[in-house]
Amino acid sequence: MALKAAMVSVLVDDQERALAFYTDKLGFEKKSDIRNDGYWWVTVTAADDPQGVELVLEPLGHPASIPYQQGLKADGIPLIQLTTDSVSAEIERLRGLGVTVVSEPQNYGVWSATIDDTCGNLIQIVGGE
Repeated sequence: MALKAAMVSVLVDDQERALAFYTDKLGFEKKSDIRNDGYWWVTVTAADDPQGVELVLEPLGHPASIPYQQGLKADGIPLIQLTTDSVSAEIERLRGLGVTVVSEPQNYGVWSATIDDTCGNLIQIVGGE
């Protein structure tokens, strides 16, 4: 039996805003929604793969998480990569929804563009033209 990814933490500065962005703009669907003693465990998955990898919208609770998140963003390094069949079409769709595009689609052997998730992170979109 091979190992596979089940969950990936996405550090966010506001879980409510992150949930709205990842569902309303990116098209993910909420999967887990557990609240306990002020802590909120919320995850999203791809709408067409609800049993696939879950993104854990993780609050910036650990002291190292804020400088880590800020350092990546300041250096232009995306926290995660998402794939699509057409980077150009997806960027135009997202732009139409008011998403900030940080870098336009370019071909580096694979098409790539970067967006801002409004919660402290850059996201790279990769795939076909």
